[in-house]
Amino acid sequence: MPPLSSFVLEGTARLRLGPHPDRARQDAETLLLHLLGKNTAWLMAHGDKLLPDDLSLSYSELLERRYCGEPIQYIVGEMEFYGLPFRVTPDVLIPRPETEYLVEKVLELAASFPVPRIVDVGTGSGAIAVALAHKLPHAAVTAIDLSAATLAIARENAKRNGVAFRFLEGDLLAPVAEERFDFIVSNPPYVPETDRATLSVEVREYEPALALFAGDDGLEVYRRLIPAAFDALTPGGFVALEIGYGQSVAITELLTRSGFEQIEFVPDLQGIPRVACAQRPS
Repeated sequence: MPPLSSFVLEGTARLRLGPHPDRARQDAETLLLHLLGKNTAWLMAHGDKLLPDDLSLSYSELLERRYCGEPIQYIVGEMEFYGLPFRVTPDVLIPRPETEYLVEKVLELAASFPVPRIVDVGTGSGAIAVALAHKLPHAAVTAIDLSAATLAIARENAKRNGVAFRFLEGDLLAPVAEERFDFIVSNPPYVPETDRATLSVEVREYEPALALFAGDDGLEVYRRLIPAAFDALTPGGFVALEIGYGQSVAITELLTRSGFEQIEFVPDLQGIPRVACAQRPS
């Protein structure tokens, strides 16, 4: 039986033939460490150890799943977001690093609110709501999602990270129709249906379509959410939304039409607007 280091090399060679050859070595190692329940430092020190026969077969199965394009996060069942661990399954969208810009912006604005009332619309894995609740333990956080299965994952992630808040099932802001909030935040579906074929296989074939696509132009959810958010905000409250590439002009128009002011966009490291933020007039 070859040593562990050889399995990593063989796994790397296999994954170099898959959809993401640039991540072959990293993914091969990640899958082996997941199987062993060990970390990179352990592998570096014990690369000469042998892999039991039963785990050898399991490793081959994991490699095949990754070779076919299944996201590494779904295979290992977890990932990190904003420095916190999250469980992820095919029921939820995999949190992206870009979404951390949304969390940062809300934290910046919430500093001036004694007890910020925050609602995360379309919470998915709960990444945004959990990160905000973790950083703002005094905040009153609500997480809403259309899917009961998705909410179950979000609840699990909240418990895992030691935070507690309210979870509601429903469409957009319908479950809190009679309430008012200081912050309405969301990373809604914003990929145009016409872009489906351009997405990588791991996104197109494995992540939930309900959390990705929003009509032919990607603006379908914003058209409903933005005016509803204006009505649900307290005077002086903020809406903060993750947006897609090239959508800032259309989002500005939607926000302006609904009565929002102080519209601004937070760019990513490439200068692409990633977060739209606006205030309801006091």
